[in-house]
Amino acid sequence: MEDWAEIRRLHRSEHVGVKAIARRLGLARNTVRSALASDTPPRYSRAPQGSRVDEFEPAIRGLLTQFPDMAATVIAERIGWEHSSSVLWARIAQLRLLFNPPDPADRTTYAAGEIVQCDLWFPGRVVPVAKLTDRESRLRYLEKAVWLYTCAAAVGGGPLGQVVQHFIGG
Repeated sequence: MEDWAEIRRLHRSEHVGVKAIARRLGLARNTVRSALASDTPPRYSRAPQGSRVDEFEPAIRGLLTQFPDMAATVIAERIGWEHSSSVLWARIAQLRLLFNPPDPADRTTYAAGEIVQCDLWFPGRVVPVAKLTDRESRLRYLEKAVWLYTCAAAVGGGPLGQVVQHFIGG
């Protein structure tokens, strides 16, 4: 690419001939002529080779049409795949999206602290709650998403909203 730019500069700016450019840069005259004739610098390009999976792709598509959730190992068995499994699995992952698109509901994201999970837990035994008072305890188990912070609070007479507010930071 640098030679291409230098050839064009010498010829256009300094009006040096093809033979002199070839001598100065140590190139063949035909190389200089082709560089002057082209509008873009030369680039290396080669035809795509393809993949071993290409010949099996119609069979994979057929199986995924019938069974979009079929495991890649089962597909490999059914098509008689004897080569690298990683190459096949990568292609199956690409093709699977065509037959079984991801559920948009699975892509829900939450910011830290934006969601709280609340469960009611009955331990199954009597737990002392206060002096001289035993009763079956019920615990609300709260977990903040993303923060990996857990807390259990004994259920009192207040509503769940007060417990959550206390848990979150009030």
